[in-house]
Amino acid sequence: MKDSNNFGFKYSIEGNKQTEIEAMTNQDFEVKSLGECTVTSPLYTAYKNTPMAEGLFVDNDDRILYDPTLEGFKKCLKEGTDPITFEKAGPREKIFFSPSNTKAAIVTCGGLCPGINNVIRSVVNGLYYRYNIKNIVGIPYGYEGLIPEFGHEWVDLTPEKVKDIHMFGGSILGSSRGRQNIERMVDTLERNNIKMLFTIGGDGTLSGNHVIQEEIERRGLKIATAGIPKTIDNDVNFIHKTFGFETAFTTAAPIIRDAHNEATGAYNGVAIVKVMGRDSGFIAANAALAMPDVNFVLVPESEFDLYGPNGFLESLKDRLVKGHHAVVVVAEGAGQNLFEDDQNVEKDASGNIKHQDIGLLLKDSISKFFKDQNFEATVKYIDPSYIIRSEPAIAADSIFCSSLAMNAVHGVMAGKTDFVVGRWNMHFTFLPIPTATSSRKKIDLSGELWWSVLENTGQPYSMKNEEK
Repeated sequence: MKDSNNFGFKYSIEGNKQTEIEAMTNQDFEVKSLGECTVTSPLYTAYKNTPMAEGLFVDNDDRILYDPTLEGFKKCLKEGTDPITFEKAGPREKIFFSPSNTKAAIVTCGGLCPGINNVIRSVVNGLYYRYNIKNIVGIPYGYEGLIPEFGHEWVDLTPEKVKDIHMFGGSILGSSRGRQNIERMVDTLERNNIKMLFTIGGDGTLSGNHVIQEEIERRGLKIATAGIPKTIDNDVNFIHKTFGFETAFTTAAPIIRDAHNEATGAYNGVAIVKVMGRDSGFIAANAALAMPDVNFVLVPESEFDLYGPNGFLESLKDRLVKGHHAVVVVAEGAGQNLFEDDQNVEKDASGNIKHQDIGLLLKDSISKFFKDQNFEATVKYIDPSYIIRSEPAIAADSIFCSSLAMNAVHGVMAGKTDFVVGRWNMHFTFLPIPTATSSRKKIDLSGELWWSVLENTGQPYSMKNEEK
């Protein structure tokens, strides 16, 4: 089956077998709603007598095909089943919330990522200018800001306050990792009369959004929550790409270029560049394609051995014998099988397993391997991870951030809740958070992206000794 896009994941879902698309139904893709929409949208009032009115608004029945291929269509036709579809994002003629008495809040959580400020700015401007919502607050330092004891003062957000923030990386609201008490966070939302909460973050943030929504529902409150997918690793399921990802591999490309210059500047020079990618190697793969001077790409999806006839070090030596330099791009989560098993697994505040440093392991192992063989080689190690994630968004990402944010606003105004906004088959979509976080998206090792990497690098398909 063909790849769904050039970022390299297929229509079949990898990872947790329970979340394979074959086992799912359209019910898994139904977004929750707070109730009937009875308020005429300010957008409808503004555009009803203009040519824009036709085709501007979206109905709840408008759906986007998960699999747009002829093969998928024929399969559904043969089996007499409905194809899997996503709800199409966009403005509705009728909305749930009355703008005059609605208060919105925005929170950013998890690691930094290019484009966060762009999203904040676009949410504020969308609420303020398009829906006439004037009461918008920023929650500082992630979910901590919803716990009074931390003492983080909320920030009033206006178009004037956010007008220039897209020029800078990071988040003007700050961020944090870690779980907070759900009941107390909802207490804060209720006490401050928050009617809509926009959470900007990755898998952990979205999962936090979901449990907040569960508590909201338990109390019978009419508060809508929406997730805007921020993960530099591009590993959220059923979403074409997450914001910040394109900036990440674009920023990594010139660093790889400079690493290539370092490698070629020495006889048998080896340059190692480590990029982010805890469980998925999309940054490493796409950066290597953007700057095709890379000889090895190591990603979490493909285990490799260091030693042995088919191992990485022998492949690297072969490359040096032939070309006298090599560039290695490695994702942070690659090669974890090379470390000794540790029963006391450490986790960060978000609950993610703390990986061992594969970059330093490679540097030390390569140096020792060639020294033991009396083989001349020079090894340079570069880790630009925290520089990359703090970059301002590039132009394409900036546009993407704005579209994600505006569609999140459209969804919340229409009373959609517990959803994440994404993009699939060239359309923006609404997706239930539990479905999006059911498993991580990973590179398909039999797909076009990975084959393009292999063709560009010339590295073996496998560097495991038990495989040929």
